[in-house]
Amino acid sequence: MELLKEAVPKLSRVAVLWSPAEAGNVRNFKETEVAAQSLRLKLLSLELRTAYDLDNALQSAIKDRAGALMIIRSPAYTTTGVRIVDFAAKNRLPTMFPERSFVESGGLMSYAPNIADNFRRAAVYVDKILKGAKPSDLPVERPMKFEFIINLKTAKQIDLTIPPNVLARADKVIK
Repeated sequence: MELLKEAVPKLSRVAVLWSPAEAGNVRNFKETEVAAQSLRLKLLSLELRTAYDLDNALQSAIKDRAGALMIIRSPAYTTTGVRIVDFAAKNRLPTMFPERSFVESGGLMSYAPNIADNFRRAAVYVDKILKGAKPSDLPVERPMKFEFIINLKTAKQIDLTIPPNVLARADKVIK
């Protein structure tokens, strides 16, 4: 939320697309609410219960004059990701995505765990288990490496100038 606010300094209203059917999404949405309050942003909840709700949810963002869109990770977007990227571009809506693949396909920004690093960490766990460790004895780990990606082609397309201090924090910039 902070990176989105820094990228769009005059931002006051953010629509958040999320799935209340997923326990992890509920927790993430509540954390997003706290972040929005601390940044003095008005949050617009776009609940997505099925893929069929997507068009109505996205239209609500425009109707309610959201200045940006944030997507909370959900398997519901596996088949709808391109539609979300296209909608954001068509409506010139700066969007923070939950995965690098969205940005590589034309989305504006993502801040997310590095999936390749997660797989490497999983391999370490598999190795320990194959060497006799009990899975129940192994600690649960959170992602260790996060990456911030910005697509400057998309920024230009939606007439958004990304401030230099935000660009400097990016792990990857798509030109």
